[in-house]
This record gives sequence, structure tokens and C-alpha cells, in this order.
Amino acid sequence: MKLKKSKEADTEYIAVSSQNKKYKIINPFSENIKINSKKVDIKILDDENGFTYILYKRKKYLVEIVEKSQNKYTVLINGVSYAFSIETPISYKRKKYLDKNKLKSKVEFIGAPMPGKIVDILIDSGAKVKEGEAVLILEAMKMQNEIIAPVSGIVKKIFVRREDIVNKEDILVEIEKQKS
Repeated sequence: MKLKKSKEADTEYIAVSSQNKKYKIINPFSENIKINSKKVDIKILDDENGFTYILYKRKKYLVEIVEKSQNKYTVLINGVSYAFSIETPISYKRKKYLDKNKLKSKVEFIGAPMPGKIVDILIDSGAKVKEGEAVLILEAMKMQNEIIAPVSGIVKKIFVRREDIVNKEDILVEIEKQKS
């Protein structure tokens, strides 16, 4: 079954990062891609060896989709891991509504975004961390990924040690939220 798309209608998606940053993407499969209403010149290329690259501002970035589960993706771009979800405008509004109306916990757990090995722990129990601060390094597929604090607060417990092997979604760190 083929889906027809009206030339007048723009296909709109919203990419939401793991830090809840929102990027509106219009016509991602056309030649004229817009991100946050600005036209960007991005090309997706495949080479003869089966590798995929993004060509952006005359630079080539190696891309690998590490995981896809429904509308959630984890990709490596030049060795840096990014986790995000792709939403339609309606599903994004629903997600915002549900997030706003859910019970707020005073504790945030950081889970492993992918299976790997703990290379370094950058914080101690009892330490204050800021949102976006790196808390540990997880090695996956020979790439080292910084795992960052999704909230500001105090580290209550670290569930892993250096050299531990973890599975996706294993709990790594517990942070008691504090207002910034």
C-alpha cells in the first residue's frame, strides 16, 4: 500500500532529546529539510562499505543507529551517543500533558542507555551535580559515552563500580532533585 502525500502539506515531526529539548523537523525525507523553521542543507550518504554519513556544512559525520524501539532512537554520530524520540505534533502535545500531570518524584534514576562497560565514575555519593554534568563514562561498541545528569541535585547512591558490565536500562545512579 502506497501513501500519497499532498505537495502542499508539510510532514512535521518533533525530535525530543533525552534532556527534553525540542526540535521541529519539517519534511525530513525531502530535499528541503527545515529544523525549527530554518532550512538546513543536510545530506544523508551511504558509502560502498555500507557506512552511513551525514554531510552538514561541508563536514562528514559517521552515523550509526544503535537502537530503535518504537519512536525512541539511540544514534552514534562521530562516536557521540544521542538518545531522542520522534513525535508527531499530536503525540508531542500528549507527551507534554502526561509529563505535566504525572506525580513528581523527588528522586531521579539514571539508567544505562545501552549495554556496555563502566569505564569511569566522575562523581561521588553526596556530591552536588548540575543538570547536564557528566556523571560517568560508559563504553559501548568501543566508543566511550558520557552519561549526564538529567537533573540538578545530590547524588544519593551509585549502583555501579568501574569495570562493571551493565545492560540497557540498568540503574546506574540515584539523584535527589534540588531546585537550580
